Amino acid sequence: MNYAVMIAVMLCGQVAVAQELPRPITDADFAPINMDEARLGQLLFYDPILSGNQEVACATCHHPAFGTSDGLSLGIGDGGIGLGTQRVADPENMPEQRIPRNAPALFNLGANEFTRLFHDGRIEVDLDRPGGIRTPLDADMAAGFASLLSAQTMFPVLSGDEMAGHYSENEVAKAVRRGVLTGPGGAWDIISRRVAGFPEYADAFVATYDHIDTPDQIGFTDISNAVAAFMEFEWRSDTSPFDAVLRGGGTLPEPAATGMALFYGEAGCASCHAGPFLTDHGFHPMGSPQIGPGKAARFESHARDEGRFRVTGDPTDLYAFRTPSLRNVALTGPYGHAGAYADLRAFVIAHLDPVAALNNYDLTLARLPELPVDDLRESPDAIAAVAQSAGPKMSEDQVTALLAFLDSLTDPAAQAGRLGVPEAVPSGLSIPNPR
Repeated sequence: MNYAVMIAVMLCGQVAVAQELPRPITDADFAPINMDEARLGQLLFYDPILSGNQEVACATCHHPAFGTSDGLSLGIGDGGIGLGTQRVADPENMPEQRIPRNAPALFNLGANEFTRLFHDGRIEVDLDRPGGIRTPLDADMAAGFASLLSAQTMFPVLSGDEMAGHYSENEVAKAVRRGVLTGPGGAWDIISRRVAGFPEYADAFVATYDHIDTPDQIGFTDISNAVAAFMEFEWRSDTSPFDAVLRGGGTLPEPAATGMALFYGEAGCASCHAGPFLTDHGFHPMGSPQIGPGKAARFESHARDEGRFRVTGDPTDLYAFRTPSLRNVALTGPYGHAGAYADLRAFVIAHLDPVAALNNYDLTLARLPELPVDDLRESPDAIAAVAQSAGPKMSEDQVTALLAFLDSLTDPAAQAGRLGVPEAVPSGLSIPNPR
């Protein structure tokens, strides 16, 4: 079936060239959901039991109140107090640094076409690899994932800055320090045994998975699979005003209609933000400013983040980052791989002339919790040398229209979530929630 939708709009008294809109999203874009698995995953997603010090949950950095992110340019995981824009460093457990990259939104990440995840795509579907997934851990990566999204959840629990805690603080962090991740006594096994120790969790795993008969059989891949099932169900997003247009059942008001014409016409946004999920899943050096600690190895002292190059080693991938989906983009700021812009209008304007934006960047444009670190250590010159402009110059009115179209991508059902935030979790630990 051909789902192409054609539009012709009036711009400045002239009929613009008709542009093709993407097909609508359908159930075929997603795997079926086991609701028992999703409900189990909901509890695990909001439970700090998965973190080394049992203080940070997945929801700490990916909360629906902040568009499934955390509302910060660069967040604080372990060593933080509070949630979202109110999160600050804990003076009794100061973090070593900020989390190096902006917390990405979770909308539609369970869709079949998402075959690369993280800003640099460092985990991706690769049918030539054992288990069909390529990750930085290679042979150390456990098998048994139901999806790429499930594999993604394995990594934050190993990061000292995100969930594991620092090396001497707890058994999970100590196992990570020794490089013992898989097998008995490994970091993932320690977390699994914690979870299995609560009867409500143990009973739920036995009831949900045919291969689990006793609590000692619960593995971290099972935990990951449940969390992924929850995310896939909770934040599927395809009921925005834009989706009504794609299904032929609605129109956008002005100036959003003009903004849609710009997006799919002269502004050229759809060249990268293509398809039903508004991403080409590619990697582009768009010149977003580098702030924060960057992605240096522990033996390196720089604060660069070289993006996809760190994965491929290909010089053409220097400072290239994955094209984000624009679904619910109005909710998911700050913007850029390092969250350099808290405001969407400022980000769009910078996107149109990245070299000028790099040369004039001011850290007050970000949203950063107070921390005694240098957030502008790196010169922008190397980024500017490869930066690509996102489109032609636009007037203030055109930017306003484009932003109105981006607002039409907001999906109230996905924004609220479907299962919502649980009232309590089996561990009895505190659920991350805004004040």
